[in-house]
Amino acid sequence: MSKFKKIIIIVLMLLIILSCIYLIVFKKSKKEVLKYAFLMEEEIPIVYDNMTLEQLSEKLNRSLNSDVAGKGYLIASHSLELGVDPYVATAILLHETGCKWECSYLVKSCNNVGGQKGYGCGSYSYFPSLDEGIIAFIDNLGYNYVNYGLTTPEQINTKYASDKSWASKVNNYIDIIRAQ
Repeated sequence: MSKFKKIIIIVLMLLIILSCIYLIVFKKSKKEVLKYAFLMEEEIPIVYDNMTLEQLSEKLNRSLNSDVAGKGYLIASHSLELGVDPYVATAILLHETGCKWECSYLVKSCNNVGGQKGYGCGSYSYFPSLDEGIIAFIDNLGYNYVNYGLTTPEQINTKYASDKSWASKVNNYIDIIRAQ
């Protein structure tokens, strides 16, 4: 081994030792000391249902087809940001749009995934992009339902849909999402 390589190794070992001393002096845990000393990667946080955000996104993507295929990350991240259950949001989206198979006209023409009333697309809201439609749909769930304690399909049903069997239909989608 060359003299230069030996010096580099000694310097690196000294840096590791100094780092460990620093962390111990400032009362860091053994795990933190090891992580810092050996440059271990940070643990990826669990965000929902014992999954990381990436795992949750992949799980949602397995139920999303047609125009909404691949939108699991957007749904998961925005739902979690607003305190909306990502399974509930995805299940409602699937029920309202048919995107478990082929998305509805409202999705394809208006980028409206929640059947949101408004203007620009007949009596429904028009959104410039599908991502904006998904965000608006989750915003609606967060601000108008979850913030008022309506978090389950049964609770949401009373305000969201006149169909008394709507909640059981949404729960069927939740079961499908969980199973994938």
